[in-house]
Amino acid sequence: MKNVIAYVDGFNLYHAINDLRLPPLKWLNLWSLSESILRPGERLTAVKYFSAFATWLPGPYARHRRYVQALEQVGVQAVIGKFKEKPRRCAKCGARWVAHEEKETDVHIAITLVSDALTNKFDRAIVISADSDLAPAVRLAGLSSPPKEIFVAAPPGRFSNARDLNPRLEITKGRVAKHLLSAVVRDKSGAVAVQRPAEYDP
Repeated sequence: MKNVIAYVDGFNLYHAINDLRLPPLKWLNLWSLSESILRPGERLTAVKYFSAFATWLPGPYARHRRYVQALEQVGVQAVIGKFKEKPRRCAKCGARWVAHEEKETDVHIAITLVSDALTNKFDRAIVISADSDLAPAVRLAGLSSPPKEIFVAAPPGRFSNARDLNPRLEITKGRVAKHLLSAVVRDKSGAVAVQRPAEYDP
């Protein structure tokens, strides 16, 4: 059996799903989705989800934490970065405000992908992203010895955006809809671990 690890660019995937304007699709089972991309003779050994918490937005922050808890119950490993405050000023009116910029996520994906390739943790990697900043890491990981296949799956509607990554597949809205988490996610003992946020109810 060949070992496969999936690397999920959380915000890149989230914004693609958000553009579909179907909130229930945000309750996505990344383990099941990744398994759907396997080929015969392959096994999924890990799914690594990279994102950051928008701590200054109470509602989205709470839903995101609940989502990460649900993902962890189905075996997904979460790697959480951070946002950095960035002062902004309007050149026309002089208004000032504080924006937030996601930091570390791209770097976490890149170093994890390359490290796993160099230490022979997978035969094929599935990278779910359309972020061209990952192109150098994708190329480098593919040059490891023994050779590795880096298979890029673009989020819904982002195939053309991912052209620098040489995508092989676009994850469709229909595929996402087939791989949602249960409304109630239970732990290994059968106890309720996480409930789907009401905002994601069908």
